[in-house]
Amino acid sequence: MSKWNIPADLKYARSDEWVRVEGDEAVIGISDYAQDALSDIVFVELPAVGDTLEAGKRFGTIESVKAASDLNAPLDGAVTAINNALEDAPERVNGDPYGGAWMVRIRPANLAQLDNLMDAAAYEAYCEERG
Repeated sequence: MSKWNIPADLKYARSDEWVRVEGDEAVIGISDYAQDALSDIVFVELPAVGDTLEAGKRFGTIESVKAASDLNAPLDGAVTAINNALEDAPERVNGDPYGGAWMVRIRPANLAQLDNLMDAAAYEAYCEERG
């Protein structure tokens, strides 16, 4: 059993973002592995509603007491919502990376891009390789 919470219903990018499709939108956040590696999250910078994300490209920044990291889009799409709660309480990412600490909602341009992402088993193996 993994020491990280890796929900089976999500898809994962090699850059540690997760995607959950809900109707015609996709919700994106960072994984439990990523928040654990970063440690205490102190700042999250997100794009604006209406911005267009490009798969594999930076859409924001997350900073912890240890480091700053880019947030990379797992899918192409237009931002429909951002999680404003993270502006005042970025530490939520440490406690609830798959729930209350989602980062952006997008309208995906091409759901076939999900095939380029890892399922939970593959992502768990990828995390284990990195320790």
